[in-house]
Amino acid sequence: MKKLIIVLLTSLTINSFGQHALFIPDTLSGTSFNLRVHRDSIQFAAGKITQTLAINNQPILGLTLFLKKGDSVSLNVINEIGDTTTMHWHGLHVAPKNDGGPKTMIMDGMNWNPQFVVRNNAATYWYHPHFMQKTASQAIKGDAGLIIVRDDAEAALTLPRRYGIDDFPLVVQSVELDTQNQFMPRGMVDSIVLVNGTTTPTVSIPAQVVRMRLLNGSGERSFNFGFTANKSFYVIGNDGGLLNAPVSTTRIRLSPGERAELLINLTGMMGQNIHLMSYASEIPMGVQGGPTMPMPPGSPLMNSPLNGIDFNILAISVGAQTSAAITTIPTTLVSDVPYAASSAIATRFINMTADSMMVMDGPFYFNHNLFNMNRVDYKIPLNNTEIWTLYDSTMVAHPFHLHDTHFYILDRNGVAPPATEQGRKDVLLIQPNETVRFIAKFEDFADTSTPYMYHCHILMHEDDGMMGQFIVGTTFEGVKEQHLTNSRILVYPNPTNGTLHIHLSETNTALTTLYKVYDASGHEILNELMNGSELELNTTNWLKGVYSLLVINNEYIKSLNFVVK
Repeated sequence: MKKLIIVLLTSLTINSFGQHALFIPDTLSGTSFNLRVHRDSIQFAAGKITQTLAINNQPILGLTLFLKKGDSVSLNVINEIGDTTTMHWHGLHVAPKNDGGPKTMIMDGMNWNPQFVVRNNAATYWYHPHFMQKTASQAIKGDAGLIIVRDDAEAALTLPRRYGIDDFPLVVQSVELDTQNQFMPRGMVDSIVLVNGTTTPTVSIPAQVVRMRLLNGSGERSFNFGFTANKSFYVIGNDGGLLNAPVSTTRIRLSPGERAELLINLTGMMGQNIHLMSYASEIPMGVQGGPTMPMPPGSPLMNSPLNGIDFNILAISVGAQTSAAITTIPTTLVSDVPYAASSAIATRFINMTADSMMVMDGPFYFNHNLFNMNRVDYKIPLNNTEIWTLYDSTMVAHPFHLHDTHFYILDRNGVAPPATEQGRKDVLLIQPNETVRFIAKFEDFADTSTPYMYHCHILMHEDDGMMGQFIVGTTFEGVKEQHLTNSRILVYPNPTNGTLHIHLSETNTALTTLYKVYDASGHEILNELMNGSELELNTTNWLKGVYSLLVINNEYIKSLNFVVK
């Protein structure tokens, strides 16, 4: 097994301490996997050794797992870290008992043996711990790794897939070390960029079409990936699978937890050198990685030297072509048809909030609630197709991650997403004052005792409680469920077949309030601005079904569902 000797990056210049060969994680394949999670260490810098969490003697980051769609697999996770942990298979569609959420605890010295059929399409997924309040401290220390799923559709395409030769795994992380060279879980002054656990990395890549599997494994930083001199590349896949066709671009922004598969054509470039970069100067304020935001007095430091500037991530030297080199970009990939908005039979609304607009470091909430292990936020009937609407009313962008299933982004502020976001996703970045809608189907697994999670994938936000949970079952009457954030809104009768009364309690009667109503297809059917605390809607001629009410004023943003029968 290879051993890493890593030197602390103390400058943004790629040649500060010389370059280091990019470490390529070892692999495991087949249907039975043993993952021994244990303590290890690395000499990051002069002085104290940095303590890490390791897997199978690989001192930082786990081995890459190769799975094949349709296989029945067994994974044995052996916990030897001296603390309780979990292991979440991020992006894999598995039963909740196998998902590795906070309730599926692996005590120190114990083994956990999830077994499942691989149902996912070919794509790049990953695994990491998900133990409540310790996700950041465990994952950032290196307890994470990639999962590559193969399937017949991907195998039929002319794509690079020789691991470490023309198909490169790239786990990009930004971290902060304290004065004792130990990882800082909150890492808000992160200045060290790792690629596969390597600082100032360099790699030789053949002069042909090369595939790069990018994972943003950081605790909070977003990267705006591109190449030297704005060299174009192709995005062929994101979180949950291949796109229908390659998308030519010069940038791909990934927030924590997001993945993308790229093709870059280096044909004819032998002997040249380029860099994979982050063009962070183009990231807007409010997204971690963009310009440092002004902080209220007494707030924790968030002034990383990486914020808002362009910097190199990976030095690439272009070498000779390999045998059987691929030198062309395919024109089409797969046929993946998103769910039609009209197929949704339920809607849900999540408002991302904070104690005030001045809060930059949390805690942050979903619908004004922190995570409660004993509270189920949503009960979702099996086979429901649903539209979820997310609104960020904080000053900070949040990468929203949904367990269990993938989703398709319908729109951002009413506008269709860019082509690179039109495939299957499990993480999306929502920016301040942005509204994003996605559609998802909850199928295959019903379990009313073990929940799935949804959460912000900024790890310190998640650990602080920006997380909720839902269960999928076969006996719920989903159309009768309503989500009421607190007692400020009273809607009656619910269900209704005539006049619906909306009453805002504890509200200034002179306050101007915006009322919006969406049908099950996500179409806005009411948009009314008025003063007062009472509104009556005549629903006599409305179609039967579930409707979503959104109430917005200067005091709060609230939502709930009601039913017209």
